[in-house]
Amino acid sequence: MVIGVDVSRTVSSQPTGTEVYAIQLTKALIKLAAERGRQIRLYFNSAPASGLFPKSDHLEFVNIPFPRLWTHLRLANELRRNPPDVFFTPAHVIPLSYRRPSVATVHDLGFRYYPEAHTRWQMRYLNWSTHHNAQRGSRVISDSFHTKEDLVRIYQIPASKIEVIYPGLDPLIRQVTDNAELEAVQHKYGITPPYLLYIGTIQPRKNLSRLIEAFIQSEVGHQLVIAGKAGWRARPILEKAFDYQSTATNNIVLPGFVAPKDKSALISGADALLYPSLYEGFGFPILEANACGTPVLCANTSSLPEIANEAALLVDPLDTRRMSESIQNIVTDLDLRKQLIDHGFSNAGRFTWEATASRVMSTLENAATIVSS
Repeated sequence: MVIGVDVSRTVSSQPTGTEVYAIQLTKALIKLAAERGRQIRLYFNSAPASGLFPKSDHLEFVNIPFPRLWTHLRLANELRRNPPDVFFTPAHVIPLSYRRPSVATVHDLGFRYYPEAHTRWQMRYLNWSTHHNAQRGSRVISDSFHTKEDLVRIYQIPASKIEVIYPGLDPLIRQVTDNAELEAVQHKYGITPPYLLYIGTIQPRKNLSRLIEAFIQSEVGHQLVIAGKAGWRARPILEKAFDYQSTATNNIVLPGFVAPKDKSALISGADALLYPSLYEGFGFPILEANACGTPVLCANTSSLPEIANEAALLVDPLDTRRMSESIQNIVTDLDLRKQLIDHGFSNAGRFTWEATASRVMSTLENAATIVSS
């Protein structure tokens, strides 16, 4: 059995959640393919970095460089010329003309809840691609039960067609206790402890303007570190942070994108991770903080309570006053902090890429069988 995987989103120099998902899941599928006697065929639109994926006798690379319309022209032509038994796209879209067995992952439908966070073109594309993947795919994978419910309600996709398969946690994310490593990373990014951390793309859906207001109101005497690359409509958020920088003795730090090798130390050194996002299909930073022994405060909306389980202090993301009080609690209440840390380590253990790959592989095998029967 040959499994074709679109890995065009894995070559980003600054991977975000969906790219990390594609990279980690593909690595785990490659390992599992060797155990199950499956062949993995990876499709790239540009040459990958050396060592991105491990070498294997069960692995084939197909590099199809093309500047425009790569998916619907060049990839579609390659799939038509030499079709796999099943095609999988973990972070992109099924080619328009492709009608053989296929599976797509739908990560979230946040654009339907917060359209103002996207350009008109992005909205049209996201709506089309999500509906197309869900309709065209032989099976659909969703990151959470919340996203599955959205697919059923908004696009009328049969629930029986959708498999909820949680992503895994990067095994390299771990608690860092070495002071020298912690201090080196803090110095690199201009951080002075104690600090509270947000990590992720800077965009309106992440609710960072309210977070800044709640942080200032909390008066906890920490720095607020807002780490991540700027996304669509980030400018008002950045301007707000800069305004407070000039009036609050530099209590807000904007270090930009954090290199993956620095992430564990950055999270481990924080007194808490603050993640009051208005909508998430999953929420990797919560699990990363859980694994690093860092207490989490997150929104009580979308998939976040489902993913956090009991390992986060939940708060209404629209209630700035309550968020401010919760920031004070998570910093000062030692019993609460210990409870969240203990639950966090346990929660992080629920999410492994090996378990994810096993269920995804079964879904791919099932999709090929259903269509060919």
